[in-house]
Amino acid sequence: MYKIGEFSKITNLTVKTLRYYDEENILIPSYRNEENSYRFYDEEDFQKAELILLLRDFNFSISEIKEILSNYKNDSDLSYFLDEKKNMIRDKIRKEKELLKKIDLYIKPNELEVNGMNYKFEIKNIEPIMVASIRYKGKYSDVGKYIGKIYKAVKGNSKGAPLNCYYDSEYKEEADIELCVPTSKVVNNSEVTSKELPRIKAICTTHNGRYESLNKAYKAILDYAKENNLKCLTPSREVYIKGPGVIFKGNPNNYITEIIIPIEVGGKYYGNR
Repeated sequence: MYKIGEFSKITNLTVKTLRYYDEENILIPSYRNEENSYRFYDEEDFQKAELILLLRDFNFSISEIKEILSNYKNDSDLSYFLDEKKNMIRDKIRKEKELLKKIDLYIKPNELEVNGMNYKFEIKNIEPIMVASIRYKGKYSDVGKYIGKIYKAVKGNSKGAPLNCYYDSEYKEEADIELCVPTSKVVNNSEVTSKELPRIKAICTTHNGRYESLNKAYKAILDYAKENNLKCLTPSREVYIKGPGVIFKGNPNNYITEIIIPIEVGGKYYGNR
């Protein structure tokens, strides 16, 4: 058995750290003197300390170490945890790289989109359109999970650019979205709905560039609507005239998106509620 000072020496863990690990039920000494509460550690505790040090070197958090220790039986179990940690690190690296790209847009003027884009507005009568659709509640980025299902159901009967209908009037973490693909005929499929989007009167504009800056187009439309005493309604539509391909995303600065927002003019609603 090792006293806490001795155990500290052979594990390179400070006494303060050992006491903390004891309090957090991470490394509990095998024996504690009831009279003076002195801690004593054995060989099994040493092996556990070695594992904790390994996990610390791999940047596992305290909560992660706790979970591993409660489920660890042998090195075979450890390999699964390490694989999961690798995937977590890869995911974090991916997100950090995306963040770096966003930052680069602000420090490389030649890559910036023109903030003062001159949006042109038109009030159009949008005719009814037959679509195959999937409506879901989730993240805006979840669209990619469903688009393949629709095109698989539609097969060769697609007729026009895909579009999204947004049923929320504000930004939401869990948004109400309907992904649609125009079709030349009704599609029979258990996962996909065939329907006709109604005739609407709407403010329309075209956004050229990245999806991340679509908010500028929405701001321009809302400003235009207020200036002209027009009431905007839902669902709004985004028609992806030119966007990323199936395999390659291409240059996002070349994307073309038409934004269509239904309106109510003079107390009269144009379209179906």
